[in-house]
Amino acid sequence: MGTFFGSLWWMLVAIGVLVTFHEFGHFWVARRCGVKVLRFSVGFGRALWSRIGKDGTEYRIAMIPLGGYVSMLDETRLDEREGDIPAADLARAFNRQNVWKRIAIVIAGPLANLLLAVALLWAMLVIGRPDYAPVVGKSEGIAAQAGLQQGDAIRAVDGRATPTWSEALMALTVAALDRQPVQVDVARADGGDSTHTLPLDKLPAAFDESRAMRAVGLTARHELVPAVVGTVSEGMPAWGVLAEGDRITAIDASPIASFDDIAPLVEALGKRGGPGMIEVERDGERLALELAPMRRNNPDGSSSWLLGVGNAASARPLPDAVLRLNPIAAIPAAINETSYQVKQLFAMIGRAFSGRVSVENTVSGPIAIAQAANAYASGGTAWFLNFLALLSVSLAILNLLPIPVLDGGHLLYYLIELVTGRPLGDRAMAVGQYLGLALIAGLTGLAFYNDILRLVS
Repeated sequence: MGTFFGSLWWMLVAIGVLVTFHEFGHFWVARRCGVKVLRFSVGFGRALWSRIGKDGTEYRIAMIPLGGYVSMLDETRLDEREGDIPAADLARAFNRQNVWKRIAIVIAGPLANLLLAVALLWAMLVIGRPDYAPVVGKSEGIAAQAGLQQGDAIRAVDGRATPTWSEALMALTVAALDRQPVQVDVARADGGDSTHTLPLDKLPAAFDESRAMRAVGLTARHELVPAVVGTVSEGMPAWGVLAEGDRITAIDASPIASFDDIAPLVEALGKRGGPGMIEVERDGERLALELAPMRRNNPDGSSSWLLGVGNAASARPLPDAVLRLNPIAAIPAAINETSYQVKQLFAMIGRAFSGRVSVENTVSGPIAIAQAANAYASGGTAWFLNFLALLSVSLAILNLLPIPVLDGGHLLYYLIELVTGRPLGDRAMAVGQYLGLALIAGLTGLAFYNDILRLVS
C-alpha cells in the first residue's frame, strides 16, 4: 500500500473507530436515561445498510466512513417535515429531561473515549510495543554539562519511569518546553547509578520544539550512524588503505561512536600535522593503519581536512527493547498512562494559550493525522493501538472545551442553567452557536495551514 493510500486508509480507520465509540457513549447513556434514540449511524451520507431495531432505533451504516452520529428525539431540533412529536413520546424527548440527565448524556461521549483509551493502552501493553532502550549515544551541551555520558541508560525523568526511549523522549521534551530544571536518574555503563539535574532553564529562548532533544544535547544510541566505510574516493589518503565495510573504531587513539565523530577528529589530526593511526575492524580483525589527512579548499573560501571516505547507507537498527506487561499489571498501568496523557494535553493547551509553545506544533490537521496514522501502523499493531489511544484522549479533551457546538459548549449551557435555574434563551444559544462555528472554522483553517506548512518545509 502506497504512502498516500496507506495514510488515507489508516486515518479513516482511526477516525471511524474513535468517533463511532464516542457516539456510542452518547447513545448508551441516552437509552438508559429514557431518551428515544431515532438513529445510530456509523458514517455519514446515504445509507448502505439499515434496519429498525425492536427499540425503534434505526441502525445504519452510511457511505462516508468519517465517524458517525446519534440522532435523539428533541423538540428543539424538529424538522418542519417531521411534524409534531406524538404525545406518548414527549416524555422521552431529550429536551424534556432534567438537566442532570442531559449533562450525563453529553459527557458520556468524551468519557467513552477515555475508557477506550484505557482499553487500547491495556491491549498495547499486553501485546508488547517494540521500542529502543533509553541509552544515550552522544551527550553534548547542556546534557554533557549535567554529567550525562555516552552509554548511560535513562531510568527516570522527574520521577517518571522511562523503560524505553519513547518515554524518555516524551518526558524530556515536555520538561524542555517548560524550561525547568529536571532530575534524570541513569544507570551507568559500568554498573553504577547516579542522578543528574538537567538545567533546562538554560535552553535558548527559541529552539526547534519538534527537536527538543537536539537542543538538550542528547542523541539516542540507536540514532547514531555507524562509522562504517561505504565509499573510498580515488586519489584521497584513504584510497588503497581503507576498504568498504571497514568499521572505524578510533582515530589517533580517540574512540569513534558514530560516523559523525570522524570529521572533527580528522580535522584535529590534520591541524596537528603528520600521520595518525586509524583503527578499524575488518572481517573480524582489528587493524591499525597509518593515514595523514589531506587539506582541501571549500567553495566558500574555508578549508577542511579529509580522509576521503563516505558512510555506508545503513537501515534503522532493529528495536532492542519491548514495553510489555502481564494482563493484570497492565490494568493500572493503562489507567495511569491515560491520566498522564490527559494532564499533558491540558498542559499543552495551556502552553499554547500562554505563548510558551508555538501553535504550529500544537494544532495539527487531517494531513498530519493521516501521516501519523500510517507511520504508527507501519510500526505494528501495538504502535497503532498506542496511536489510537493518544488520539482518543485528544478527542475526549478537545470535545470538553467550552466551545459551543462541541460537547463542552453544551455542558457550559447546562451549568449556566443549573446556576440560574432556567435554560438559556434561544437568541443567546444561537449567538453561541455562531461563535462556536466561527471558532471551529478558524481552528480548522489553522490546522490545514500548519499541515501545508509542514509539507512545504
